[in-house]
Amino acid sequence: MSAKPTSSDYLIRLGTSKDAGDASLLHSSRINEGFLPTLGPRFLGRLYRRIALDGDSFLMVAEKDGEILAMASCTENLGHLYRVFILRDGVIAAASALLPILRSLPRVFETLKYPSQGGSELAKTPLPEAEVLAVAVREGSSGLGVGRQIMVASIAEFTRRGVTRFKVVTNAENAAALALYRSTGFRDTAALEVHEGTDSLALVWSSE
Repeated sequence: MSAKPTSSDYLIRLGTSKDAGDASLLHSSRINEGFLPTLGPRFLGRLYRRIALDGDSFLMVAEKDGEILAMASCTENLGHLYRVFILRDGVIAAASALLPILRSLPRVFETLKYPSQGGSELAKTPLPEAEVLAVAVREGSSGLGVGRQIMVASIAEFTRRGVTRFKVVTNAENAAALALYRSTGFRDTAALEVHEGTDSLALVWSSE
């Protein structure tokens, strides 16, 4: 059995398209919110490949000995990312997950509509377009602080790109995720219902 890595053992770096497979497996195995995990690793692999290739998005990974321990996916403009993904990857991605997509059509439309919502009545200002899309840590690597370091690195990358406000949306009852985001400077901003019947919370990080 390999030893559990310590916080000094891993390297945090920008991910590439070669990391898309590992990122998709992390997402499907460690994230149970939303409907994306039900579409399978092949669909998610195409999505993460596009995130890594898109100039307005980025993938952040924590790596040890060639293995990905954690990842965060981010974009400067979610609507733009979805449009590019549908245009360049939509046919192949849909073919890899046709039945799950057909079974989840209402949630598909809710997801595509979400970027245009712009906020909620509880938000004092419109929500920023930039967003942390997903954060996942491999089983067995929790408790090392790697999730927090991935978030810190993602915040630094947004800042390097000149993005001063960005959001993250999570299930309102996901205490662990909320604690992580609040600990890295995100502030509760708006209650949302991205998917009908599921309460979500938008948190915003701002340098202003």
